[in-house]
Formats: sequence, structure tokens, C-alpha cells
Amino acid sequence: MDFTFTEEQQAAAEAAAAVFADTAPDGVPSPALVPGAVADDFDRALWSRLAGADLLGLVLAEEHGGAGLGATALCLVLREAGRVLARVPLLEHCATAAVLQAHAGPELAAALLPGAGTGRLVLTAAAHGRTGHDPAELAVTARRDGADWVLDGMQTAVPWAHGADWTAVPAHTGGGTAVLALVPRGAPGLVLADQFSTSGEKLAELTLNGVRVPEAHLLRAPQAWERLRRLLTLGTCALALGAGSAVLGMTSRYTSQREQFGFPVATFQAVAVQAADRYVDLRAMEAVLWQAAWRLDADGAGGPLPAAGDLAVAKVWASEGVRRIVQTAQHLHGGFGADTGYPLHRYHAWAKQLELQLGPAAAHEEELGDLLAAHPLS
Repeated sequence: MDFTFTEEQQAAAEAAAAVFADTAPDGVPSPALVPGAVADDFDRALWSRLAGADLLGLVLAEEHGGAGLGATALCLVLREAGRVLARVPLLEHCATAAVLQAHAGPELAAALLPGAGTGRLVLTAAAHGRTGHDPAELAVTARRDGADWVLDGMQTAVPWAHGADWTAVPAHTGGGTAVLALVPRGAPGLVLADQFSTSGEKLAELTLNGVRVPEAHLLRAPQAWERLRRLLTLGTCALALGAGSAVLGMTSRYTSQREQFGFPVATFQAVAVQAADRYVDLRAMEAVLWQAAWRLDADGAGGPLPAAGDLAVAKVWASEGVRRIVQTAQHLHGGFGADTGYPLHRYHAWAKQLELQLGPAAAHEEELGDLLAAHPLS
């Protein structure tokens, strides 16, 4: 396997870096954290710049106005987004568009994909957990009623739902089969209530009371939900990699400038060892991310284990690694790292939110153990 990035993938990463170059990582305070503050749904100006750089149609085929790239290119762009804590639904939008392209019928694809590629339509996904262990991910039921399907249930912590035009809602039928329903904002019976993440970003609690969707808006292929979940998982690992890269760079600059006893603290052995450990974490996060992205782009081919094994390893390193990186950064910054006027506190909050989204490393290690038992390497 060759992990060398293609010219197209490198061009996408460079375009993303240029778009995010002037983006401040301090975010916008939410009403949950600052009384009287009003949080917007997401950064609309940044979204427009991403659309202008043709990065919103990255995973779409040329027939839909896209670049025809895959999961690796998307992760390269998301890594740049993670560096600046970009407040845009880039991951959910692109992942949902990729699944629509693969599994939606011609009618739904023609209605949504061209607008999604230009950013005119915003897509998101009602999948707050990416571990595969959370039964609440399929807490919505779908039952047939004539020519339509009726959705009932609740999904919590849905990102960007207040500003998205369409939400992909995972549901289960009477037989327990997982399906994906595309629900427009403002659909009769759909109620959104405000929630806020650990990082202070605005989320939504979706309540569906008899929401009707036509047959064409239901993705019944069993691979659709699994594909969406895997792309969301992989993209979350890429965001964690970007955030960790920014924090490690911030820590390196600070310890090189901060002096004690007449010397930069970076020259002290205890500081250097901790920074080196976190560098190893970051490189490991990167290596397993590209391995998992390569497997998804290859449709799971390339090894005795299913692609779920590579995703489990990527989740272990991302959830544990980003936490260790920000904790060490806080320690090496001293009290300065807790100053809300310094961006490290925002990275700490985002790192915790990303860790919660990915789930505990122990659960992924257990999943990996089950896969190894079912698919022995020898």
C-alpha cells in the first residue's frame, strides 16, 4: 500500500489551508457558557469561502459538480479545519453527500447533490455517537404507511441541525434493519430543541412525531448507515489530528520562548521528554488515520481484518492521543494555558468533545479484540 498523497489530494489540502489561514480558533461563546451571548449556527462566511474553493463537493463525482476524490482527501481538508477549530459542518455535510451519491435514487440525488456541492444546501447527520456501541444512534423507528414512511423517536446532540437544510436520520424498521431517512428542516412533526456541546457549540435535540418521508427519501441499502458512520468516525479522527497538531505547535513555540533560570523551558529534560511523548502520539494518530482512510477508499480491501479494525485502531489513538496532547500542553503552559484570552482553552474544550464523540478507547480495544477473534491474522 502506498500512502503517498496524489497531486489532487495535495491540492485539496493546500486549498483548505489557504481558506482557513485567517480563521481564528477562539470560536464564539455560547449561551450555555456566557449568559446573554447568542451563538450562530455556524460560520457562514467561512462556509462561503469553502464553497468558493470547491471544497464542499470534494467527494462528489464530476457529474454532480464535484472533484471525485475520496476519504483521504476529505481527511486532509478536515485536518486543516481541525487546526483552527473551524465552526462549519464540513464533516457531516461531505459524509452525508458521499452516502447520498452512493445509495440515493436518481430523483433524490438530482435534487440534493448539485446544491450540496456548491454549499447552497447544507446537509448534516443525526449521529451524535461514532463508537458503534451507543444504542441511541438508532432510537428512531421507521414504519411504512402507504406510499410513505413515518418516523418516530428522538435523537440528541445533532450537530448543525439548526442551520442545515436536510438531516440524515438513522432509523430502524420493524425487522431491525438500519435505514437512513433524509428529513428537510421544517418538516411537519419535526421539533428542534437547543443543546450545547462540551466545547460550547450549538447542537439540537431532534424529536420526530410522525414525520412522513416519501420512499425516495429513504436509503434502504444496509451499507448506507454503516458507510455514513464510518466516514463520520474517520473524519472525527482527522479533526482530532488537526487540533492536536495545532496544540503541539503552540506548546513548542511557548516553551521555546518561556524562560526560567535564564534558559528556555524547552531545554529542560522533563519538558523535552513530555513534548517528545506527545509528538509520538501525534505521529501515531497520523499513521493509523491514513491507514484507515486508505482502507475506506479501497472499499475495505487490503488485509485479513475488515476495515472496521483499522477504524477501531484510529479511534483508540485519536481519543486517547488528543486528550494527552492537550493535557500536556496545559501542564507545560502553566496557569497561562487556562487564560480564556489564550486559545489553548478552546482546544482543550474541543479535544474533550472529540474524545466524547469517538468514545472510550477501551470500547474500541474490545471491538478490535472481537474482530481479531473472528478474523485471526495467522
